[in-house]
Amino acid sequence: MADRARVGILLSGRGSNMQALVAASREADSRYEVVLVASDKPEAPGLAWAAKHGIATFTASPKGRPKAEYEAQIDAALRDAGVEVVALAGYMRLLSPSFVQRWAGRILNIHPSLLPKYKGLDTHARAIAAGDAVAGASVHLVTEALDDGPVIAQAEVPVKPGDTPDTLAARVLTAEHRLYPQALDRFLSR
Repeated sequence: MADRARVGILLSGRGSNMQALVAASREADSRYEVVLVASDKPEAPGLAWAAKHGIATFTASPKGRPKAEYEAQIDAALRDAGVEVVALAGYMRLLSPSFVQRWAGRILNIHPSLLPKYKGLDTHARAIAAGDAVAGASVHLVTEALDDGPVIAQAEVPVKPGDTPDTLAARVLTAEHRLYPQALDRFLSR
């Protein structure tokens, strides 16, 4: 990788973690620059934010198309932008094994639980229902299995009496915004 690694971000929504990654990338000591933000949803607010802030964007809808065809478009956009590392930031699609293999060891994801606990969806409700004292977020390498790759970093967030999934999610999201840029920078220092 060059002096600053070229990062592509995949998202499906508002892109709050993408915004945290971009803000950190603009610090003088950052080990990466965000060169592309891509989405499976053309209307994703994160795309508009990225474009407004001078970052190249790409979108392709997967609707009514074979997954391999859709992923080939995303892959081509990432490669055309010279992306070296892919950061998933609220990207709500499962990546195929072939896509993961093409980018093996170079795709990171942030997940709103302390993995290996609560893979998949509804993590906050599950943590509350289990009576956990802490919840949190994990940054991990993406493998072919859902939320199963090696954990790079975690941040704990207390579960407070009376928490709802929404109140806990809000506190975890704040922790994610600190954790993801630090974890990506640490990952790139290896």
